[in-house]
Amino acid sequence: MLGTERTPRVAAARKLLRRAGRERAGRFLVEGAQAVREALAAPQAVHELFVTAAAAQRNPDLVDAAHAAGVRVVDVTDGAAASLSDTVTPQGLVAVCDLLDVALAAAVGQTSRLVAVLAGVADPGNVGTVVRCADAAGADAVLLAGDTVDPHNGKAVRASTGSVFHLPLARDRDAAAVLDACRGAGLVLLAADAHGEVDLHDPAADALLGGRAAWVFGNEAHGVPAEVLAAADHRVSVPIHGRAESLNLATAAAICLYGSVAARTRLAAAASNA
Repeated sequence: MLGTERTPRVAAARKLLRRAGRERAGRFLVEGAQAVREALAAPQAVHELFVTAAAAQRNPDLVDAAHAAGVRVVDVTDGAAASLSDTVTPQGLVAVCDLLDVALAAAVGQTSRLVAVLAGVADPGNVGTVVRCADAAGADAVLLAGDTVDPHNGKAVRASTGSVFHLPLARDRDAAAVLDACRGAGLVLLAADAHGEVDLHDPAADALLGGRAAWVFGNEAHGVPAEVLAAADHRVSVPIHGRAESLNLATAAAICLYGSVAARTRLAAAASNA
């Protein structure tokens, strides 16, 4: 029989739309073909896959992969799939997965070269997009410090386009503990700040930016919290050359992370030519 909104498994999964439900169960929902594909390829457990008839026709490879991995596949009605979605246009494909975050010590260590730290970021779309940018830039981990939105939020997972499964995520409400973990791993703390003393585009900053670093990004409206900003080793500004008031958080994060990658490349080229 097709699962409906009232089917116990569907009702239990629906509780994972809320942060309290996710934390209580230790699981979260992953919606859409791309995210489900990445979930099935990840080492974390996928427990169930809810799929409508139309979604199964569109994605037979994912249904087959779920069966091959021993994942319970539950055929559901369109209404049941919609009840598991927080989007306007549900995709009819929803997986139940274990939460992804790990301990700080497991996420960042002596081999880490590039880490992104989100301090007090409130928008889940920005969190997911920064995770995607960090993944693309080859970062080793994303750390969430202080009162930052849950990276397992549906909007965050969708914005990451599956990157939440590609690199370690760690959360700690104590921002100082996150910074200490980065310092303990030998990383220099670089806070993105509009008024920073270091210009991201200054060639003289390559040695700093191209080293082992943890970039700290702050709240969309208020920037990096004052106490975190003061604790950073350096504050780095992204110059505004036009008339824009500021940059979107995720855009600034992408520029900074790739700024470190570019600086590292220039340093390596200079060393090889020496």
